[in-house]
Amino acid sequence: MDPDILLATLNAKFIHTAFGLRYLLANLGELRPRAALAEFDINQRPIDIAEAILARNPRVLGLGVYIWNVRPTTELVGLLKRARPELIIILGGPEVSFETEEQEIVQLADHVIPGEADCKFAEVCRVLLETSARGETSGGEEADGPNPPAPVPVLPKIIPADLPNLTELELPYLLYDDRDLSQRVIYVEASRGCPFTCEFCLSSLDVPVRQFPLERFLAEIQRLLDRGANQFKFVDRTFNLHLPTSTAILKFFLQRWRPGLFIHFEMVPDRLPEPLRELIAKFPPGALQFEVGIQTLNPEVEARISRRQNQAKLEENLHWLRAHSGVHVHADLIVGLPGESLESFGEGFDRLVALGPQEIQVGVLKRLRGTPIVRHDREWAMIYNPHPPYEIVQNRDLDFATLGRLRRFAGFWDLFGNRQGL
Repeated sequence: MDPDILLATLNAKFIHTAFGLRYLLANLGELRPRAALAEFDINQRPIDIAEAILARNPRVLGLGVYIWNVRPTTELVGLLKRARPELIIILGGPEVSFETEEQEIVQLADHVIPGEADCKFAEVCRVLLETSARGETSGGEEADGPNPPAPVPVLPKIIPADLPNLTELELPYLLYDDRDLSQRVIYVEASRGCPFTCEFCLSSLDVPVRQFPLERFLAEIQRLLDRGANQFKFVDRTFNLHLPTSTAILKFFLQRWRPGLFIHFEMVPDRLPEPLRELIAKFPPGALQFEVGIQTLNPEVEARISRRQNQAKLEENLHWLRAHSGVHVHADLIVGLPGESLESFGEGFDRLVALGPQEIQVGVLKRLRGTPIVRHDREWAMIYNPHPPYEIVQNRDLDFATLGRLRRFAGFWDLFGNRQGL
């Protein structure tokens, strides 16, 4: 049977899974039997994706829009609206949650739900499907008859989502199928939000960190382990911020460790208290990966972009991780921050190499929609590519050619420096 509601997105790669769409599907309530999930990737042609979607004949299509897929998704929405104008298309995701009305894809679609749409999507679908049913059953009635139909609600184009109560959300982990568990990345989260205010990052716009009920979360992870899942990627922005939660999660996995188990966390680099160190040291080599956001080691640049970081503690913690644990450390640096000259970036890079992380990802600054990094545009002559992923192309300290060299360096380092290990 064709679904009334189809949830779809274009993932960056096949191995990635649409975590957000699974939350929407899990929280559809009584509409869930009328809904389905369809995942594609950006290597597929939009016209082929459109054909696959139209073959399912949905009445409502929910699309996840991100910086990596907005271009092909815009083409896809245009094709779908030309081929089937009556198809109701609802957009969500970070790329359409800010600076919304000016975007071509928003103009093409019917509705946009900015923010965390876990519950709001279901509310909107209820109204749309009820409205559609009324139109089918009462289209011939006279409005002034003895029993006039109830007024049909008119939904605005942009429908902001209220923050969901994490204690009430249905969790999506049962929606990972056996192929997902064996072939793809399994995303999980114990919290949402970020307490920091780094101006280049969308997480800086989030409200303070909110925790999922830990006991319930760990019960879901146990079910995934029982089904054979071995690789978990936590999307929490600050895994090690709340010590009771982070220690409980590490103890949980340590007690259940088995060959092949691999857990990825994003961590705050200057916060590694002794209780965490004791647990981390007990894991075998290769079982844990920490993504450590350094971004810059220039204190003036840190202050300029509202980034709080204790560099002495950061260096101490990275030294400890390399000397006393089997953690695979993946560290991030950003090229193009306001006030970060070529010399400053080079000094920071050399310092980071000396700390010995197994990987250093050099990323080029992106002007993500909604982030306050734009406040530096005039003073630091920040010029960004107007097309996704909106990378900086020059600024007051780095001209176009220099940033081009640094962009190539980032690619070469990933190919050769990271592949060889530090």
